[in-house]
Amino acid sequence: MGLTPPPGDVPGPGRTAASGTGRIVDIHAHLTPRRFIDAVADGRSWHNMTAADGELHNPLNHWSVAQRLDAMDADRVDVQVVSPTDVFYQYHQEPKVTAQLARSVNEAVAELRRDHPDRFAGLGTVPMQDTDLAVAELEHSVRDLGMVGVMIDDHVNGDTYDLPRFDPFFAAAAELGAVVFVHQYGPTSVAARIDRFFLFNSIGNLVDRAITFASLVYGGVLDRHPTLKVCLGHAGGYTAFALDRMDHGWRQWPNRRGACLQPPSTYASRFFYDAVTYQERTLRFLIDTVGADRVMLGTDWPAPMRVEEPVARLAAMPSITAPEAESILRGTARQLFTR
Repeated sequence: MGLTPPPGDVPGPGRTAASGTGRIVDIHAHLTPRRFIDAVADGRSWHNMTAADGELHNPLNHWSVAQRLDAMDADRVDVQVVSPTDVFYQYHQEPKVTAQLARSVNEAVAELRRDHPDRFAGLGTVPMQDTDLAVAELEHSVRDLGMVGVMIDDHVNGDTYDLPRFDPFFAAAAELGAVVFVHQYGPTSVAARIDRFFLFNSIGNLVDRAITFASLVYGGVLDRHPTLKVCLGHAGGYTAFALDRMDHGWRQWPNRRGACLQPPSTYASRFFYDAVTYQERTLRFLIDTVGADRVMLGTDWPAPMRVEEPVARLAAMPSITAPEAESILRGTARQLFTR
C-alpha cells in the first residue's frame, strides 16, 4: 500500500516548483491531535498527559486542517506524510496505557488521511516498551488504518535497537513493507553532560540519530531484515559525518563488530533520509555520501525548527542537479512507499 494516490502520479500545486511533474512529498511533518487539545483544554488529563504536553505553546499546533493545507500550498508541498508530535511516544508509561493512547492518536492521523487522501499520508506511533503491543499496533496501523508506517524514538527508555527484544518489531515492519521513521524525543543523549543552550535539540537530535544508525547496523538488524525500510529523520543527524571513523574502528577492532558483517559505511545507502539540513553544503554532503535516491524532502512542520519555503530553497541550490532535486522532491518517496 502506498500513498493515495501514489506520489508522483497526480500533478498538484507543487509541480511548477521545480523541473519535472508529479506530486511533491514532505516526509517529515507532525500533528498534535485535536482530541488531545480538546481533552486538556479545561485542565483534564488525557491518558495521563496534560496541557503541559503536546507543544501547545506553538500556535501552529492549534491550526485547522484548512490552515494546514494553505501552508502546504504556500510551501508548494502536495502531500505531507504526517506523524504524531513526538511527545506522544509516552514509552515511560505503563504499556497498556501507551497502547490505548497510541490507538487514539493513530486514529486521529488516519482520520486526517481519510478526509484528504490526496494530501496526507500517515505514520503512526506504537508502544515500543512492549514489543508484542508494538507489533499489534503496527499491524493495526498499516492493515486497518492505512498508514504507511510508524515513527519511533531513537531509544526506548535508554535501550537501543540492537537488543534482541526489538527484533520481532523490525521483522514485522519488514514483512508489512512499513516505513520506520526515526525521530528523537527529549531528553537526548547530551543531557547527561549539559542541559543548557538548547543543545539537547540542536546537537542532541543529531547525536541520537547517529547512535540509532550504529545500533541497527552493529546489531545486525539490517542484515537480518534486508527489506526493512528505515528513514532517519533530520538527515540522519551526524551519521554521514561519522562513517569514516566507524569504518576505521570496525577494521581496527574486529572483536567489537557485533553482528555487523560489512564496514558500517556500506549500510548507509540502505537507509532513507529527510532533507532537513538548513544549508546547501550539508545536503550536498549527504547526497554525495548516500545518493539522492535515498533522500526526501522534509520540513519538520510545524515545529519552530522547521525548514521554511523548502521547495524554493531546494530549487535555489546551485550544486543540486535537476535529477537530484527530482529524486528528493518526488522520486525517492515513490520508491520508499511502494509495497
